[in-house]
Amino acid sequence: MFEGFRDERIDVGEVELRVRHGGHGPAVLLVHGHPRTGATWHRVAPRLVERGFTVVCPDMRGYGRSGKAPIRPDHAQQSKRAVAGDLARLMHTLGHERFAAAGHDRGSYVALRLALDHPGAVERLVVMDGVPISEALARCDAKFARDWYHWFFFAQPDKPERAINADPDAWYSAARPETMGAENHAELRAAIHDPQTVRAMLEDYRAGLGVDREHEEADRRAGRTIGCPTLLLWSALDDLEDLYGDPLAVWRPWAPDLRGHAIESGHHLAEENPGDLTEALAAFLR
Repeated sequence: MFEGFRDERIDVGEVELRVRHGGHGPAVLLVHGHPRTGATWHRVAPRLVERGFTVVCPDMRGYGRSGKAPIRPDHAQQSKRAVAGDLARLMHTLGHERFAAAGHDRGSYVALRLALDHPGAVERLVVMDGVPISEALARCDAKFARDWYHWFFFAQPDKPERAINADPDAWYSAARPETMGAENHAELRAAIHDPQTVRAMLEDYRAGLGVDREHEEADRRAGRTIGCPTLLLWSALDDLEDLYGDPLAVWRPWAPDLRGHAIESGHHLAEENPGDLTEALAAFLR
C-alpha cells in the first residue's frame, strides 16, 4: 500500500500521529472513520496523487498506530475538536497552511469541526456518509436506535470494552480482506486487537453523545456555518437516505455552498468504489 508515500510519526502536541503522505500539488487531508485507520484510503490516495494532489492520510488520535491521550471524565480528549486540532497542527507541520479536508463516517464529524474551528485553513470540505452528530441525535427515532444501537452501547462504561476484547474478530466480522485488501485488513486487525485502541475508539462515541453534541449546538446558536464550498457524498447502498430522506436538506443549514450526490457502493466507499469516489473528489477539489 501507499507506494511512494512517506510513512511517519509526527508530534502534534498531546499525541503523536501516524501519517502517510505523498504527491505534489494542492493538499488534501483524508480522515478515516470507525474502526478503520488511514489505510482505508489506500485505493484512493494514489489515484489522487496521479491527478496532481498532495495527499495526507493520518490515523486519528486514538485510532490505529497514533497516540492515545489520557482519558478525561467528560471524554473531551477524544472530542472532534481535539482531533481536528491535531490534524490542523499536522497539516501546518507538513507545510500546508491551506488544504482541503475530506472525512468519512466518524471522520466526517472531524472534518466538519476542522472547517468550523479552523476556517482560515480549510479551503474545501468533503463529508461522506454522515450528518452532524447533533442532527442525528435530534432526529433519533426507533429505527435509528435499532439500526445504530452501537452509538448508545459504545457510550456505556466498561461493558463495550469487555464485549469487543473478548473476540474482536467476531465483533468486527463484516471487515473482510477480500473487500478491504489484505494489508488494510491486517492494519484493522492489529488495531482492534489492541485494548488501548479499542478503549480510545469507544471514547470517540462517548464524546459524541456529550461534548461533541454540545459543541455543535453552540455553533448553531451562534449562527456559525461552513465558510467554504462543501461536497456531501453518500453510499447508495447504505442507509443515509432511509434515515434522513434527502441528506442534502440536513446539511444545508450548516453549509451555504453545498452540493452532493450518492455513489454506488456500500458504506466503505473508499474501499468498495474507489474509482467513482476519486472522480467525485478530483472534480470538486480542482
